[in-house]
Amino acid sequence: MELDPDDEDDKQESHFHIAVSCIAQSLKSHIINRSNDEIAICFFNTREKKNLQDLNGVYVFNVPERECIDRPTARMIKDFDLIEESFEKDIGSQNGIVSDSRENSLYSALWVAQALLRKGSSKTADKRIFLFTNEDDPFGSMRISVKEDMTRTTLQRAKDAQDLGISIELLPLSHPDKQFDITLFYKDLIGLNSDELTEFMPSVGQKLDDMKDQLKKRVLAKRIAKRITFVICDGLSIELNGYALLRPAIPGTITWLDSTTNLPVKVERSYICTDTGAIMQEPIQRIQPYKNQDVMFTTGELSQLKKISTGHLRLLGFKPLSCLKDYHNLKPSTFLYPSDKEVIGSTRAFIALHRSMIQLGRFAVAFYGGTTPPRMVALVAQDEIEGDGGQVEPPGMNMIYLPYANDIRDIEELHSKPGVAVPRASDDQLKKASTLMRRLELKDFTVCQFANPALQKHYAILQAIALDEDQVRETRDETLPDEEGMNRPAVVKAIEEFKQSIYGDDSDEESDSGPKEKTRKRKAGIADEGNYDFIELAKTGKLKDLTVVELKTYLAANNLSVVGKKEVLINRILTHISK
Repeated sequence: MELDPDDEDDKQESHFHIAVSCIAQSLKSHIINRSNDEIAICFFNTREKKNLQDLNGVYVFNVPERECIDRPTARMIKDFDLIEESFEKDIGSQNGIVSDSRENSLYSALWVAQALLRKGSSKTADKRIFLFTNEDDPFGSMRISVKEDMTRTTLQRAKDAQDLGISIELLPLSHPDKQFDITLFYKDLIGLNSDELTEFMPSVGQKLDDMKDQLKKRVLAKRIAKRITFVICDGLSIELNGYALLRPAIPGTITWLDSTTNLPVKVERSYICTDTGAIMQEPIQRIQPYKNQDVMFTTGELSQLKKISTGHLRLLGFKPLSCLKDYHNLKPSTFLYPSDKEVIGSTRAFIALHRSMIQLGRFAVAFYGGTTPPRMVALVAQDEIEGDGGQVEPPGMNMIYLPYANDIRDIEELHSKPGVAVPRASDDQLKKASTLMRRLELKDFTVCQFANPALQKHYAILQAIALDEDQVRETRDETLPDEEGMNRPAVVKAIEEFKQSIYGDDSDEESDSGPKEKTRKRKAGIADEGNYDFIELAKTGKLKDLTVVELKTYLAANNLSVVGKKEVLINRILTHISK
């Protein structure tokens, strides 16, 4: 990462302050999002020099006794937060590249950055250089011959870095009275064509805002979750790689540390005989009583008993896509893609099956089992989707986990009573409900629009502890209702019309004769049907023998709170009866 320090006096609004703020916030997010990434911060066009190549005008910031390119740590973040105060004293800046000088700090910075990113292969790691600068023509004050030579060598250095798999992203900073002109030099350095010029500058502002206001979330590496052998028929099987599309976002695991050395504690488990107190060396066996005898099983035998199949995915047949319903999807699907690593020809066989399923509008039904509970799965072929920027969705198959018959419950059967017809909404009520849902519908909704407030607060507390901050950063709860949107006239009208269609003239919740009174009467009727003498049960101490639901019938019938555990409910009933 390269940085062009700005020499303006106004630290709050200077380009230097903007760049430092973006980097500091990016470091704080990186330590959670991608904690394994390695980052280097390189200032160029500086008075002091500090780099392995001993080049003038380049200063690499690092934590003492640590590598120049390092994983983000709390100490790095705390030291970098003080860079604005100590920059002029310890590093300093030069006023552009000196005319008639052969020193090219931009060329040197690209060279240093390329050397810092030498670790790792471009096939397994993404290597990027973020270039902050407010100078759109770094060689503008030089003679024509010198300018052309420096421009040529700098562009060649950038091209060499890109050939090694290092991408360069420019973050230009414009002056209030002058727009950054990317066409003077940097257009050729980052390889922009004429069609991309008009969209580049607007996108830069959004990118800077994103860096300053990054969402703290754990970014999981895209890797193979499982390898599956897909048995199409006897004697024909192909190899597939499975990828997890969605994973639950949870806080990191707890690491136990030694109280004296602060090093991670290794947990070991030992089994001790209750009779002799000796440590058991032989494998532990399980016992299952059967006909007055104890049947002994080893851990390996139990594992074999639970395994219904060899863990392969076996094709059973095909069905039309119309047979697959939305409610058949129990949990996030697994994306399947072929691999020729173990079984040669898997890709060709997969492509032939994939094309046929798309053309005929069919999905495959298969049996999937192994160490996990066996399931019936649906394999739905997904065609490739391309956009202006390239591939949007890759071709492959989605393995959808199908429910068993007992997993699907009839909601009408659950709420119906013998001999009583199930209540149904009228056409007017359905129409009003549809209108209300359309008014409240979120346009272009994705799950990425809302952050988990509990996780964000968790990360904010961790950050405050690690960086010794006095206050915890306020976390915005985006899951709360949009009060401003709910108060729009069209939404308010749709809500009132829906309430009117359901409750009629008693739709006013503040009315004494409204739904609340009816609900209380209905709950009181339920309590009467229980045939329980709560006073007698309280005297004999048998309230604890009732279920929570039965206790709540009394509380609801007497307009008491039904919130709390069983002991709290019993105490509330005893207090009410004693009055």
